Amino acid sequence: MSLTRRDFLGTASAAPAVVAARNLQAEEPVRVGIIGCGGRGSGAGDNVLEADPYTEIVAIADMFKDRAAQRRNGLARKYGDRVKVDDSRLFIGFDAYKRVLDTNVQYVILAEPPGFRPLHFEAAVEAGKHVFLEKPVAVDPVGARRIIAAGEKARAKNLGVHASTENRHDWRMVETVKRIHEGQIGRIVAGRCFFNTGELWKFERRPEDSDMEWQLRNWYYFDWLSGDHIVEQHVHELDVCHWVLKRPPVRAIGLGGRAWRTDPVYGNIWDHFAVDFEFPENVHIASYCRQWRNSDGKVEAYFVGTKGEAACYRGEITGENPWRYQGPRPNPHVQEHKDFLASIRSGKPYNEAEQVAVSSLIGIMGRTAAYTGRDVTWEQILKSDLDYSPPKYEFGPLPVRPVPRPGFKQG
Repeated sequence: MSLTRRDFLGTASAAPAVVAARNLQAEEPVRVGIIGCGGRGSGAGDNVLEADPYTEIVAIADMFKDRAAQRRNGLARKYGDRVKVDDSRLFIGFDAYKRVLDTNVQYVILAEPPGFRPLHFEAAVEAGKHVFLEKPVAVDPVGARRIIAAGEKARAKNLGVHASTENRHDWRMVETVKRIHEGQIGRIVAGRCFFNTGELWKFERRPEDSDMEWQLRNWYYFDWLSGDHIVEQHVHELDVCHWVLKRPPVRAIGLGGRAWRTDPVYGNIWDHFAVDFEFPENVHIASYCRQWRNSDGKVEAYFVGTKGEAACYRGEITGENPWRYQGPRPNPHVQEHKDFLASIRSGKPYNEAEQVAVSSLIGIMGRTAAYTGRDVTWEQILKSDLDYSPPKYEFGPLPVRPVPRPGFKQG
């Protein structure tokens, strides 16, 4: 099976009018806005300033003033007057993203929890901004289709869209995948991928917190915000599978649950998944991810071919044609900004919206198979009307959906 834009967009994808984005000169300052000041929003802001001496942060948004101010102050201490964010450009609340987009930013980093990504991306494209999309870009099939549609509009406007799947900008990984594609391990027959880690942070609920505020601060543990960790975290390895195999899976079957992360502070997501993804030509990828304390960790993607095996994260091939990467390896989180900025300055910005939407949807497919206890096909997930969006975006009551139980209807 291959993915086409028609699969996602049907007949509603008439091309919008072309509005070309202005080219940036080689040493022209690039005005950057940050929307979302959690871990990756903070990291990406630092990375873009490190990547190019002509970048500057000119606007910051977050749901909460404490986080926005902390991020602004931290960047200013490190980068001085390249952070041009006074209190008038520090925006707070559900509409803060709109206020950033109303400024003169040219390059916007979207790093609020993934449940907000389609909404913010659509607005950024409409506003004519180049977009750095943190991964994943959707938590449900409806959101993935919105990303694809907005990506098409960005292409028509000559706007760049970068997906922060930084493995694709890791020189060691790039060379390994290139050799796989050139046939160094022969025809791929199987693979396996892992994102097994320890426990993460959590935010205990305070008496004064509304349902919405608590869920936003503790966002990782709610399906509508993170998509569960198979989507939010394991998307990196699933993206490598998509990259190597060049196509999405045909079918998935999976299992998982909550082994020890059972307290209400952990919301309604699971703590482990195991999924069999069947790709075209009967290539099966075994996918494992878990977040357990006091357990061995493993982050890797392996591919077995008729002539050998590749370990992508190690940059190593064994078998008939052994090889190991020994070249330079710049920080991929910085390199991805360098690559994106270079494409923008060239006047031919690249657009990775569809690529990352498909990789996110692969994670959603595996999660759906595990949650329901049923085989899920790519055709089914493409057409699914599953939408985790809350009824309204405002502070106040917001019931938590039950922890998914296979065999029961999933809401």
